[in-house]
Amino acid sequence: MKIALFLPNWIGDAVMATPAIRAVREHFADAFLIAVYKPYIAGVFEGCPWFDAVVHLDKKGPYSARWWSAAVKLRRFRPELALLFPNSFRSAWVAWLAGCRRRIGFARYGRSPLLTDALEPIRDERGQLKPSPIIQAYNQLAEHAGCPKASYRMELFTTPASEVAADLVWRRAELDRCPAVVCMNPGAAFGAAKFWPMDYWVELSRMIADRLHCGVLVLCGPNEQRLSREIAGRACHPLVHSLAGAPLSIGLTKACIRRCDLLITTDSGPRHFAAAFDRPVVTLFGPTHIEWTETFYPKAIHLQKKVDCGPCQLRVCPFDHRCMKLLVPDDVFHAAWMLLHDGLRRKERKTG
Repeated sequence: MKIALFLPNWIGDAVMATPAIRAVREHFADAFLIAVYKPYIAGVFEGCPWFDAVVHLDKKGPYSARWWSAAVKLRRFRPELALLFPNSFRSAWVAWLAGCRRRIGFARYGRSPLLTDALEPIRDERGQLKPSPIIQAYNQLAEHAGCPKASYRMELFTTPASEVAADLVWRRAELDRCPAVVCMNPGAAFGAAKFWPMDYWVELSRMIADRLHCGVLVLCGPNEQRLSREIAGRACHPLVHSLAGAPLSIGLTKACIRRCDLLITTDSGPRHFAAAFDRPVVTLFGPTHIEWTETFYPKAIHLQKKVDCGPCQLRVCPFDHRCMKLLVPDDVFHAAWMLLHDGLRRKERKTG
């Protein structure tokens, strides 16, 4: 049997799909799995043993990845089944063009005629989409295909090359000499509304370094190097370091989070790397509904200030960004201390 998995377009969503992907791989053990995804998220699945082939699909990418090319490539595999994690019309159109016999997805954006199995999303009494965990919706796709009930345990993998790159970062910053290492992820591809004020990041990094004597590594993607450098530079502390200048990649970010003792992050994709590697995580929420990205991970603390204008789901705040400004460094430090304290006690019990 050949199964096409149309995977999510965002990094965090791709991680939240891993329980469903694993369920498909385990239930259809002899199946040939074809992953269909944007090249942008390829790093999320580096080292993953679940897929037998990959087809790139990207409306803005090279012609080799556009919808018609992707449909032709996928059609050569003759998939009997397609699971559509994105809710886009395009994903259903490509699955239909590729001749996937059974096409399972949610009834969104007028694409139901292109699906053989159109599942209804959760709506409120007014018929509007109700904020509900995406991870549950993804699991529902796998279960509708015949898989047993999937867990919420997210899972990722690293490559030897990424681990070597992370080793170099740790050695250069002498992080292995610290009792614990806290990774900070200040970026947010969603938009400016998710950003926590830079002054707060600077103050928090100093608090963690001064009070807890922990190493702090400020993560970044290629477009966030200036932000990372400025936070570390303004902190002006020997235990606070920036990842900027390293050979940046999703793989390196995964490897750094895998070996840290705590991640403090905005509500962005790398937040879910922590859970996938069983690392504690504090997430700073502002304009977004926690319910959409709830993953039921026990080593997570969600921080959000309730304001009259939110959660608004807007990419840019039209007012004064109060939802993030009211969340002060003391609040985050307290949550970080609790998770670090619990984690270090577990370490002591294992080594004692």
